[in-house]
Order: sequence, then C-alpha cells, then structure tokens
Amino acid sequence: MSAAAIVMMIIALLAVWGGLGLALLNLKWHPEAIDDEEADVVAQGGESVPPLR
Repeated sequence: MSAAAIVMMIIALLAVWGGLGLALLNLKWHPEAIDDEEADVVAQGGESVPPLR
C-alpha cells in the first residue's frame, strides 16, 4: 500500500469510529425521551411498539 492509501484509510477509520463515538456520547448526554404509553409497555415487559388497533 502506498502512503497516500494508508493516510486515506486512517482518515476514513477515524471518521467512522469517531462518528460512532460522538453519536454514543450524544445519546448518553441527551437520551431519547419516551412517552408514558411506551414506558408502561416497556415496564410490563412487552414490545416497545404499540399494538395495532
């Protein structure tokens, strides 16, 4: 592999893994809020999606 290819590979890896890390930190600092109905279903051990009506 040439030096240019190695540098581009490192940049691509940093972009992918860095983006994943930033996404995880964002979810840790700002967790998604769930509504009361979904919280009740999850608390009862059911699926996290409401049933079809």
